[in-house]
Amino acid sequence: MPFKKYLIYLMLFVSLTITAQDMKEGFAYLETGNYTKAEAYFKNILKAYPDNKTARLCYGRAVGLNGNPKKGALLFTDLLEDYPNDFEVKLNYGESLLWNNDFNKAKIYFKGLIEEDAKSFPALLSYANTLSNLKEYEDALTYVNKALKVSPGNPNALTSKKYIYLGYAYQKQQAQQYEEAEEYLKENLKLFEDDKDTLLNLANLYLIAGQFDKAESTYNTISKNPENRLTSLNGLALVAHLKGKEKDALQLSEQAFESLNFDTDAILVQQTTERYIQALIWNKKFKTANSLINDLIKSRPNENWLLSLRATLNIYKSEFKKSVNDYNRILVNDSSSFDGNLGKANALKAIGLYDDAYKSAQNTLTFYEKQKDASNFIKTLNTTFTPFLETKGSYSFDNGDNKAFGVQTKMEYPTSTKFKWLANFGYRTTSNKVTDNEATSNDFSLGLAYQLLPNITFNGTAGVTSAKANTSDYTQLVSNLSLNIKPFKLQVLDIGYKSEIQSFNAELLDREIVMNNLYANYSLSTNFNLGWFTQYFYTWQNDDNARNLLFTSLYYNILPKPSLKAGLNYQYITFKNQVPTVYFSPEKFNAGEVFINVIKDENIAKTKEWFYELTAATGLQYIEDDSSQSTYRIQAKLGFKFSDHALLNLFGARSNIASATAAGFTYTELGLRFKWYLFNKPVFR
Repeated sequence: MPFKKYLIYLMLFVSLTITAQDMKEGFAYLETGNYTKAEAYFKNILKAYPDNKTARLCYGRAVGLNGNPKKGALLFTDLLEDYPNDFEVKLNYGESLLWNNDFNKAKIYFKGLIEEDAKSFPALLSYANTLSNLKEYEDALTYVNKALKVSPGNPNALTSKKYIYLGYAYQKQQAQQYEEAEEYLKENLKLFEDDKDTLLNLANLYLIAGQFDKAESTYNTISKNPENRLTSLNGLALVAHLKGKEKDALQLSEQAFESLNFDTDAILVQQTTERYIQALIWNKKFKTANSLINDLIKSRPNENWLLSLRATLNIYKSEFKKSVNDYNRILVNDSSSFDGNLGKANALKAIGLYDDAYKSAQNTLTFYEKQKDASNFIKTLNTTFTPFLETKGSYSFDNGDNKAFGVQTKMEYPTSTKFKWLANFGYRTTSNKVTDNEATSNDFSLGLAYQLLPNITFNGTAGVTSAKANTSDYTQLVSNLSLNIKPFKLQVLDIGYKSEIQSFNAELLDREIVMNNLYANYSLSTNFNLGWFTQYFYTWQNDDNARNLLFTSLYYNILPKPSLKAGLNYQYITFKNQVPTVYFSPEKFNAGEVFINVIKDENIAKTKEWFYELTAATGLQYIEDDSSQSTYRIQAKLGFKFSDHALLNLFGARSNIASATAAGFTYTELGLRFKWYLFNKPVFR
């Protein structure tokens, strides 16, 4: 908190008289803050009256308050030597300690003065201000209240109390004690009704606490004063963005931006321009935002707020390396920049440089202790690399009288940001009362994942599947090897090989059909809400059959929160040999469907929140040259996040699309999934 807000005028004019000359002119300079003229005035007085105590006091104050606090302190030290018992000199010497930010020494000194005179208003108030600068706000409130008892309604004391409350509220906010912070800010509003500083701090508190309706109400209160209209609109635009109402955010920020004129304060012009460009970015109006940024940056190529806007734009466009370059430039200008440090952390995470992302986020906390966004970033990154167990139990049945029950447990155990162990165990039993077939299978595999490059990760597992069926009892080796590649921005490619046992029902398990798959998954996102996913499998089997499977999906992202998308799917399957009495193996199969999907992802759900997903699809399928058949598919998930370490969800699916076993059937699955993080953070941290 700036000390000048606490300046105490300890002139005590009643007790100070000078018979040799009238110094009212000099006093006026001090009272009005004209310290340069005051310094010259009293320096001239001291030439004629070098021993005049009042002139020396006033000169010392003028020097100290005119940007030379060390010299001012020396002048008061000399005065104290000449007048060791003069209480007024002691008060001014104590204040000189504050000018020099020597708060620990000032705390001891003013406490001694209060012991000497417990009713001294200047001593009490100076002590309160000292404690405030030391962030000892509880004691600071005690002493500012004592000062107000001595001098009720004193404006200097009330101003000090205001900033003590603001500091105390901020301290509570940093500790995430939001209710107490709110209480102190509301107490401030009782002292200073509709005070802009307090209302802005209150609105910011509500934003951090996620109480967006209260923040909106507070910004509306700020707007009651026409002078604060731009500030209010900027705040309301941010609230709209945090509520996911991007169009409203842009509309509000446009109102503010279009009302700028030559008389608008320069800081407010910057804040309003910044919010408008942010709103353009939130609404994916990248071309307009880029044009504005480029126009501004031509004349101010090294200003941090413009570099930060350009970095933000590039993050939204997935140009993460360009963002890192701008954040580095920001940090050269100001190593403590919040936007520079945390923005860089986000960009580094996006390109897979996780160790560097940790460093940047931790660097943010060295400058902004306990800052919520930086703390949450590290917390989220920690979750990515914390070992977990996931268990899923399911029950399925179809209209071919097949029933199955299965349990699958997997574990991931990262030992660094680049390496993690993988383990999987599965148990499944399936039966058919009509054919009197029963079979049980157990799967066990171990493997690893290793980040070869920031954009390439290798995954490999190997294990065994053991099965016991009516006529056979066997064990087969299985494996899954893949590369996850991010070749270009907004693109992901998975290529791999996977061997597995065909285990849909008991009869297939009994036949010991081994499937060897070469596969590729390709995903393309865009900055204009369209997405495309394509999957291809080539499968050869130990029964001398082979399969080609192509699936492709074109979709449009309608809403970001919750995620809502709709699109078209197409699937094509062909088998080398047709063995319809064993499993569904058409020479050609085509299916198309329209779908809609809504999801609130478990990764973004907060503690004690629900998450969900629902997909509904309908379409037509064509088997060989037969007439079309209508299809439907419903998949749903509903879960609850109990804590940062545990979540549980139900899931279900129902479909009548032709499967690996038959056409013209319906399939239903119900299940329960539990995920538990084993530790509070990664084992390597």
